[in-house]
Amino acid sequence: MDAAPVLSKIAEALEKHGLEAVLIGNAAAALQGAPVTTVDFDFFFPKTPANLKKLKRIAADLGAIALHPYYPASGLIRLMRDEDGLQLDFMNVIDGVPSFEGLRRRSMRIRMGAASLRVAPLADIIKSKKAAERVPELAAFEIAERPLPKPRLTRKARLDALKKESELALRDQIRRLVALPPEKRTHFLRKRIGWRMSAL
Repeated sequence: MDAAPVLSKIAEALEKHGLEAVLIGNAAAALQGAPVTTVDFDFFFPKTPANLKKLKRIAADLGAIALHPYYPASGLIRLMRDEDGLQLDFMNVIDGVPSFEGLRRRSMRIRMGAASLRVAPLADIIKSKKAAERVPELAAFEIAERPLPKPRLTRKARLDALKKESELALRDQIRRLVALPPEKRTHFLRKRIGWRMSAL
């Protein structure tokens, strides 16, 4: 699937509402040629009251809803569109990246349709993945080895927080889907046939 049309709409919404955000994670790495995949788009942004209002307007433009963090360890705001599973995560804290301003200065602008998107450099993406103890998918693109900072939380505490957040997010999504009319509850990969049957 080509993510360019989706990224183009996201870039237009960010520009329209004046939200300064930098694309990070696997989506940013993939735009620079790294052999990685992802199912969401991660952004680093300064979390201010004005930016939170902008996020709500961006969510409305994209036909998504804004979910606040379910667990204090996550520190993110998720925009989610149920109809196609679009998910954008906006974070104001990233392991291995000391400040938004520094990352913004090092970022590059990539043209996406009528708008442009700020994208983090690969060196910063790799640094954040290492600091978060992620799988080193980007090792081939690494420039220099640096010692890892000590994690603030133990691995078990991070996994427990992630599990709790995921369960709450799934329950919330199920509640929203059940509230929809029956013809809109079907996943976009499934096609409804007749009254009680469905097939892939």
